[in-house]
Amino acid sequence: MPLRTLLATTASLASLVAGAATAQSPDGVERLLPVTVYGDRTNEQPGSVATLGADTIDEIDADHPAQILNELPGVNIQMNSGQEHLIALRSPVLTGGAGQGSFLILENGVPTRSPAFGNVNSLFEIHHEVADAIEVVRGPGSAKYGSNAVHGLINVILGEPTPDDYLDTRISGSTLNRYKADLTGNLDDTARLSLSLQDDAGWRDNTGVEQQKISGQYAFEAAGWEGLAWITFSNLNQETAGFIEGYNAYRDDDTAKSNPNPEAYRDAQWAMGAVRLSRELGPGELTLTPYYRWQEMAFAQHFLPNGGVEENGHDAVGFQSKYEVEASDRLTWRIGADVDLASGWLKETQLEPFGFFPGDDRFPVGVHYDYDVDTTMLGLWTEAEWAVSETVMVLAGLRGETHDYDYETDVPAGVNGRFKVPDDREDSFDLLTPKLGAIWTPQGSSVSYYVNYARGERAPQASDLYRLQSQQGIAEADVETMDSIEAGARGSGLDGRLVFDVAAYYAEKENFFFRDSDGLNVTDGSTKHQGIEANAAWDLLGDGLFTLSGTASYAEHTYTFDRVVASGSEVIRSGNEVDTAPNWLGDLRLTWRPTEAFEASLSAEYIGEYYTDPGNTQTYPGHTSTQARASYAFSEDLEAFVIVRNLFDLNYADRADLAFGANRYFPGEPLNATFGIRKRFN
Repeated sequence: MPLRTLLATTASLASLVAGAATAQSPDGVERLLPVTVYGDRTNEQPGSVATLGADTIDEIDADHPAQILNELPGVNIQMNSGQEHLIALRSPVLTGGAGQGSFLILENGVPTRSPAFGNVNSLFEIHHEVADAIEVVRGPGSAKYGSNAVHGLINVILGEPTPDDYLDTRISGSTLNRYKADLTGNLDDTARLSLSLQDDAGWRDNTGVEQQKISGQYAFEAAGWEGLAWITFSNLNQETAGFIEGYNAYRDDDTAKSNPNPEAYRDAQWAMGAVRLSRELGPGELTLTPYYRWQEMAFAQHFLPNGGVEENGHDAVGFQSKYEVEASDRLTWRIGADVDLASGWLKETQLEPFGFFPGDDRFPVGVHYDYDVDTTMLGLWTEAEWAVSETVMVLAGLRGETHDYDYETDVPAGVNGRFKVPDDREDSFDLLTPKLGAIWTPQGSSVSYYVNYARGERAPQASDLYRLQSQQGIAEADVETMDSIEAGARGSGLDGRLVFDVAAYYAEKENFFFRDSDGLNVTDGSTKHQGIEANAAWDLLGDGLFTLSGTASYAEHTYTFDRVVASGSEVIRSGNEVDTAPNWLGDLRLTWRPTEAFEASLSAEYIGEYYTDPGNTQTYPGHTSTQARASYAFSEDLEAFVIVRNLFDLNYADRADLAFGANRYFPGEPLNATFGIRKRFN
């Protein structure tokens, strides 16, 4: 679908709603506007920004972050086993270095990982269960965000202390033997502490999850500064199920429940602390945010046929700064600087002999990699927000970064079977990411139209550079760059009964680093991305009794280069669709509120057909899963709820791929029900 067609479709959809738009914006519109506290920090941001508020987070009561984030347009997070997952934001589902480095995950606006040490499972570290809001930016982040905000970012915003004293509790149990408790205590307007616990027996054989998260916030004033300090810690201990193999294996109940890798596990710990300090200084406001983070993880590589154990970790100190000046009634100017100093390590060990055939010595027993990397990131950014007129706002920004790596190996350099270990070395990368956008809100209208250009870049992951394969050259990975342009409209219509957001985009990416279906790293790929996204909420009768809400996304993600594996086992041609990239995504929900105390909803999530390999030889047909929710408030402080997931007990796959010549699947959960209560103690 050419960009011209996408833009025309966007304009047509916007015009249908704008014709019925009123001058007075309804309160509901704010559900589609950006969060301004820790996020993009402007009242209107040109580009696609969606937020989920505390009420929605509480209502969905997600066992897994995918269950809440997949309700947003252009988002497709695949659940694997336990809390494992892979992310897609206006992109294919990405793995390896691309999955680690293409999405920026933040807590209160602070990245949860240093740029070179990403994690494809990064969402299990953040405390989403008790968040005050979750902000999702689709497409490259603004100039305030640096490396890794290539396809988008997810910002989890923790609640600040409020004037009340209370203890909020939410306790639930499910028919899959999954038990959860979330507790948040607030002391006056000074302190807030939250605890989340999950004990999941696992519905597949020899699986289970134990997870604990704790976060605390403390508000204070000192020497003219307003301060907010926060700390978050998470611990995950999981017995992991591997892929089931065989064409359409997920359709058989017994096979779906089986676990071909009962030895697989994942143990992960993560912590981050930060202090945000703000004060008036001269004509503007200065904000300083020093932070510290630490993580360690060990897991069995069940997704690779040779298995093995990986151990990794990093710790870092960093500093964010921002100075904002309202230069005039029409011009706001911001400048900022960021520093991140990290030290990371990785060790991979092959415990058991493995070979595809007798005499196959490509996977030797012993240590494959054991290295340390010290990294330094320095960033400088500026941004100007200019109200050109009463109806037009322009936002322009520019960010520059430099990344330095100092790598040392503790195993001999050279080729060891399929694995190549570089000698000690230093590397450096420079990034430059501009942004330019504009918003037009016609006089007397509640609809805004916007256009936005942004560049996203990421420096290579440490694993891209130093965890090489025998066919690779040293330092082949380069800065990955994506240029994106989008146009859209958002606002309200139908006398305030409808709120909506629709956008079309086109993007090109260079130096795409990915792993093909033979497990080989590709260092210089290129792709094209284009699509249209929409989300809306409609009060059907105007009295709040029935609300219809939903999202729809159509996208085409294609390779724009040719590649033939030497063995001939895989051929990629320019124009092939990127694997694990459904053209269609959708979510639809009907909510019924007959009284203030009772609410019920039915929802359906649609995942379209997609190719499971880069050569486009195998497909997964897609699926539609359904859910039902109901809640009843006995009083202002006590509520009971039930959530039924996979309402029709559909056999489907959360993830499907073709790797090493085999069709592989992570099966979706069967029909299950969760029962719980929410109680506030004052």
